[in-house]
Amino acid sequence: MRRLTTNPELAFGEAFMDGTFQMEEGSIYDFLELVFRNTRVEELAGIPGLARKAFGMFNRWTGYNSISKSKSNVAHHYDLNGDLYRLFLDSDSQYSCGYFENDGDSLEQAQLAKKRHIAAKMVMKPGQSVLDIGSGWGGLGLYLARHFNAKVSGVTLSEEQHGISNARVKASGFDKQVGFHLRDYRDVSEKFDRIVSVGMFEHVGLSSYDEFFGKVRDLLTDDGVMLLHYIGQSGRPSHTNPWVLKYIFPGGYMPALSEVLPVIERQGLIVTDLETLRLHYAETLRHWRQNFLARRDEAVALYDERFALMWEFYLAAAETAFRHQGLVIHQIQIAKRQEAVPLTRTYIEEAEAELRAQEAPVRAVPRQAMAKQKVGATG
Repeated sequence: MRRLTTNPELAFGEAFMDGTFQMEEGSIYDFLELVFRNTRVEELAGIPGLARKAFGMFNRWTGYNSISKSKSNVAHHYDLNGDLYRLFLDSDSQYSCGYFENDGDSLEQAQLAKKRHIAAKMVMKPGQSVLDIGSGWGGLGLYLARHFNAKVSGVTLSEEQHGISNARVKASGFDKQVGFHLRDYRDVSEKFDRIVSVGMFEHVGLSSYDEFFGKVRDLLTDDGVMLLHYIGQSGRPSHTNPWVLKYIFPGGYMPALSEVLPVIERQGLIVTDLETLRLHYAETLRHWRQNFLARRDEAVALYDERFALMWEFYLAAAETAFRHQGLVIHQIQIAKRQEAVPLTRTYIEEAEAELRAQEAPVRAVPRQAMAKQKVGATG
């Protein structure tokens, strides 16, 4: 009880994982939803408030992620047993926010719409070269190759994702134009027509932003365009939850726009479009959480009960934070020249319509089918 009252942001999640905090009625999601709906973490007072401020200051002083530190941080989360992610992700293994165009969209539909929306904002032209920074399991890169004949180079620090994404490339027949590399973005030297980064910027670290956007500037061609998609804050800057940093995303940071836009300007780049996706990630996490709970026994078999409790808490806390604590998705389109993109946003809907017509109809994939499906065979 002393730890809960002095450092609730860390101690509460640990108590749930250890089984010393148990729900007698309802679920952990119900409890967190009630708390977060009525309480903002930045309003903590007394000893918890002082602990929060001290932790935030410490994080800002130690916010630089070197290449070796970045690889270690990535391995902590993304090099887990790949079967874990197949318990709750869509069939394309998209581990980032979906884009829910209509009420009732399935997870499959939302993740396909996300790739379509991003591709449209990239103002893609046939045969262009693309750098995918933080390329995940390869789904977006293969999408761009399939629909635009793009030459895609993806970089990741996850050995698990690197192996699976290249197996997918080989199985898809795009191995002549798509390749995924176990490499830090700072080690890339080629020029690219387009750069995309989805769900990776949260791992860059606040002290590394100048380095990141400076590298983007160097890698973009003069008429190049970048689309940056990341988790951000809708309000003022706030540090990452200490429980999340310790158990889920070490080195992670979700910035406010006031921390990102000045750096882009400082590096001589232009923001040509900015969109905030509200509640799309909450809906994505709702699907993930429900899928995970439906197959929770398999997670226990892969690891153990404490690990399953940790992920149950993580998915519930993340969803409620997106609903009530100001977390959003920022999509920033960046260029070197104002003329690199059309003058009005109508091109986005037009490109989405063209892509939608090319895509095969998407149906909901039964969870039982996903259980048997190998990631390397999708796409």
